[in-house]
Amino acid sequence: MDASPAVGARALGACVDRLAEHGAVDAVLIVLVPTALAAATGDDPTRALTEATPERRSRPVVAVLLDQDARVRLLQADDGPVPAYADPQNAARALAHAADRARWLAQPAGTVPELSGTDPAAAHTRVGEFLAANPEGGWLDPRGCAALLDSYGIPRLPHEWAEDEQTAVDAAARLAGPGQHVVLKAHWPGQLHKSDQGAVRPDLNGEADVRAAYRDFTARFGKVMDGVLVQPMAQHGIELVAGVVQDEVFGPLVLFGLGGTATELLADHAARLAPLTDRDVHELITAPRCAPLLFGYRGGGPVELEGLEQLLLRLSTMAGDLPQLAEADLNPVLARPDGVTALDVRIRLLPREAHDPYLRRLR
Repeated sequence: MDASPAVGARALGACVDRLAEHGAVDAVLIVLVPTALAAATGDDPTRALTEATPERRSRPVVAVLLDQDARVRLLQADDGPVPAYADPQNAARALAHAADRARWLAQPAGTVPELSGTDPAAAHTRVGEFLAANPEGGWLDPRGCAALLDSYGIPRLPHEWAEDEQTAVDAAARLAGPGQHVVLKAHWPGQLHKSDQGAVRPDLNGEADVRAAYRDFTARFGKVMDGVLVQPMAQHGIELVAGVVQDEVFGPLVLFGLGGTATELLADHAARLAPLTDRDVHELITAPRCAPLLFGYRGGGPVELEGLEQLLLRLSTMAGDLPQLAEADLNPVLARPDGVTALDVRIRLLPREAHDPYLRRLR
């Protein structure tokens, strides 16, 4: 609605009331531009916005003004503050956030499911032993990561740890089923991206391949490498990422999205605060752009959604139980119609206790 360049306080107030009382209007956004006609009459239209009529109390009213003093007066109005912005886009964006929050508050809160098959005591013992040996914290080795996942029943690909060539060959023979190949992953403390560093040798078939891969690792990484992880080759599936980051104010944040080597490049992720409720898990799974792949996009068949929900819930529970868990990265998590499995895991621990961030503390 255009109120004309010469609009005064009374006419503008009538326009706002008319819009606010209309059933098809959810909010009123008023953009006031100073004109010579309004200045000549001396009738300041912003006065109309400070009058809290019954119509205006029933709808959000937001103003856009160039004059900063006028914006301050609206925010300090006796009948109630009127949100005022200098730019229409900022005002529209604020209304959109308010509408999103209203919808979120109207949703049922959800419940935190009870999980079976968890062993928090064993997890606390494992964390305590690691921090006793590493007072400043650090990254767990693959065996420590596997132990924590097992404490919370998080499914992972079987593996064995080897610190010499023959042990790796023997482990590969045990893990490789009929016609199945294995993968070797070199490891050293503080390692980040195995693929970028050439520390992964997949699709190894037989003793000769395993020995060649191990010797290649020792030649390139030398004494830096403290061992190798031997795993059976996983079947094809959708590669996802699931993780946790501890925020000093909000607590653990659970991350989920498209995984694999391109996870950082594509950044197709969603996040929710722990502890996750049943509603949180549903939203977390459906929020990323890759979500249609999980439900059978183009006839691919849906993955085991219940297993995926359980993995996220158990990851959330582990993060809530262990304040020392600074971050965890399960990438990739392989999702298939017959199950969900973590193929690679990184976990970092720090020596800290749970605290209420809103309590005042001496520093």
